[in-house]
Amino acid sequence: MKIKKNERLPQLDVFRALAILAVLNVHASSFAAGVQALDSPIYYVYNFMNIFFKYGTPSFIFLSGFVLFYNYYERPVNIRLVSSFYRQRLKYIVLPYTIASFCYFLVNQYINQRLIGVPYSELGIRFGNAWLTGTAHTHLYFVFISIQFYILFPLILKLLQSKQWIVKWAIPLALVLQWGFVFINKYSLQVPNKGSYAITYLVYYMMGAYIAINFSRIKSWLLNPWDLLTRRQKYWTVMLWSTWLMAAFIEIQLWHDMRSTGNSVNTLWYELIWNVHSMLSSIVLLHAGFLIYRKASRRVVAFLTRMGGLSFGIYLLHPIILTLYRRFRYNIDPESIGYLLFIIGSLLVALFLSWAIIHVCFKRIPWSWVFLGKDPDTVSPKAKSPDIHGVNQRNGLDS
Repeated sequence: MKIKKNERLPQLDVFRALAILAVLNVHASSFAAGVQALDSPIYYVYNFMNIFFKYGTPSFIFLSGFVLFYNYYERPVNIRLVSSFYRQRLKYIVLPYTIASFCYFLVNQYINQRLIGVPYSELGIRFGNAWLTGTAHTHLYFVFISIQFYILFPLILKLLQSKQWIVKWAIPLALVLQWGFVFINKYSLQVPNKGSYAITYLVYYMMGAYIAINFSRIKSWLLNPWDLLTRRQKYWTVMLWSTWLMAAFIEIQLWHDMRSTGNSVNTLWYELIWNVHSMLSSIVLLHAGFLIYRKASRRVVAFLTRMGGLSFGIYLLHPIILTLYRRFRYNIDPESIGYLLFIIGSLLVALFLSWAIIHVCFKRIPWSWVFLGKDPDTVSPKAKSPDIHGVNQRNGLDS
């Protein structure tokens, strides 16, 4: 049976869970990998956590492109669609982003002693600049990038609907534009916070769009068990996962050498290997999400599905929890095993305390969507249907 374009894919919530876990790993290990534990005998572990999981944000961008084009590609672009689309994003994305930006802005101004005695007009200008650049706190650039893609979405949708050749060349064109910006910025513009601009992540978004538009061609690869895959599908699956791991460990080693010895290479090499690693990660996470949903126990699937459904709120909330948690480090030696346990603890506390707070807010506060986004109506594992699994479909990568 052909999957309808508007049919919900609960496997994507597993994808979201894997992506938010990656984000938490990077943020939990940031101080250890960057400054505090450089002389630790287990420094490689901290660097691994910080670099291997750098695919979190690009994967979310990829997923955003996939979901939007999966849901909208077959629909005509008209005033009704555009107005409904923007109304939902303003309500559930822009409003929480604005509130989160304001709260983090005040906290950071207070910590840096730039709040007391400062005229309101100056604070307003600072906040406006932070809001317009996604820099009110280090993690909010991702939401700011998403908003940029939302603004561009109707135009990109109309463009891809207009000509099939544009869809075919969407990923190469995105790579050209993205890397054109990389070179121009490095050698000419040198804009600060270049990661706050959507063009830096354009290829991930267009990958998601391309795969969504061509989902019928790859769904058997995602939905079928290994023994029902064609020889070609098995070959490309092995190549995907092995190349992904290879790219990841090259990136890990590059950053380890630079951080531990000071030896570095041209910044374009770091950009390139991160780009390759993140592009492959997006496809790997998509495959992993469908695989876990099919093979894991109902309890594990329910756990990951709920985590994925709450990932936006977790993303907004976890940095303040990490900040408070780190105040309890006291005199833990960064070279000790105790420090590793402290880092792992920060990851777990950031995840589960954020989760608990969000759960209580959605249960007890009717207007919690204002600062946490939409309460997800996640699909129970019991709702798995044969149509979603489609184990007998073979029109996949071999076509």
